[in-house]
Amino acid sequence: MTVRWTTAGESHGRGLVAILEGIPAGLAVSAARVNAELKRRMGGYGRGARMKIESDQIEWLAGVRAGETLGSPIAMLVWNRDWEHWQDVMAPEADPPERRRQVTRPRPGHADLAGSLKYDRRDARDILERASARETVARVACGAVSKLLLEQFGIEIGSHVAELGGVVARVPTPLPQPLNPAADASVVRCLDPEAEREMIARIDAAKATGDTLGGIVEVLALGVPVGLGSHVSWDRKLDGRLAQAVMSIPAVKGVELGLGFEAARRKGSEVHDEILPGFARATNRAGGTEGGMTTGEALVLRAAMKPISTLMSPLKTVDLATGAPAQAQSERSDVTAVPAMGVIAEAMVALVLAQAMGEKFGGDALVEMKRNYDGYQAQVRARTPKGAVS
Repeated sequence: MTVRWTTAGESHGRGLVAILEGIPAGLAVSAARVNAELKRRMGGYGRGARMKIESDQIEWLAGVRAGETLGSPIAMLVWNRDWEHWQDVMAPEADPPERRRQVTRPRPGHADLAGSLKYDRRDARDILERASARETVARVACGAVSKLLLEQFGIEIGSHVAELGGVVARVPTPLPQPLNPAADASVVRCLDPEAEREMIARIDAAKATGDTLGGIVEVLALGVPVGLGSHVSWDRKLDGRLAQAVMSIPAVKGVELGLGFEAARRKGSEVHDEILPGFARATNRAGGTEGGMTTGEALVLRAAMKPISTLMSPLKTVDLATGAPAQAQSERSDVTAVPAMGVIAEAMVALVLAQAMGEKFGGDALVEMKRNYDGYQAQVRARTPKGAVS
């Protein structure tokens, strides 16, 4: 069965629902492991007041019994604690006729205007509540379960902040392993203490002027087997699927694997990864994919996040109700969410890899999937030249 997922819910609605299908039966799961990922998403210097209100934790609604998956769709619910302050605004019933906190002054850079025109809404809150990054709580819940599946095959996913507010971190070589405990020890999830201090200073300065900051995170997946994805059709290419999944995160405007755009500036001899005995690579400039398939090297992906669209010093806009020039509406928001975006990007990478693993190794039960995986790995080892160093 193909791994697939969907989410439902609005930022200030009753709660968020995550539905994950295709996880084989027999996978040990726990709410504590999922909640730990949700807590990581809530962290990071520069987050707004909303994170002080919420305490994101899942409730299993379906698909899990006695601590194991059943092979049926998994449903998880996260309640919004802030709902109590927004019930009259977000109530599904028709009354009251006039809602508080209507948004008629769309924010540049947000979904407000395009969504209001597309869906013919007079109140942009009908758009922004779903377009909000609050929806990614449900994605991280799905990604957390996917990570548990990947761990069964020795695949580890982590991330760190490589750039924030124009401050570029000096990334240590080699990266610490495991990566996440080291990154999470920093309030901005940065591995460079000097860059961390400057990032914090720039966040403080942006907050003082009512501005916001973006940045770049790097996601790594270790232990990924060779051959996930395929070259045969455009929609089966794993690098394209990863890029689409990560690009779907709110405010992410660019995704690259390996050298990414830098590869376009170099000669071919400085880009491609030479093949060594045992089929290892001398370098990993490709970032772990070739021809839409994994190479068996570390998967290395970077995502660029623009500054958040909600500014406390609003930009110019036009009022939807009157057509007159106006200042954009201000909604409670973060100065930066780059550290949290790394956690969300991990979840999206985990979901795509879990999907690709399911396609390659199949199985309705985890033991069956492991059998298929072990058989494939034996096949790959048999193809390794005799006497080669692996």
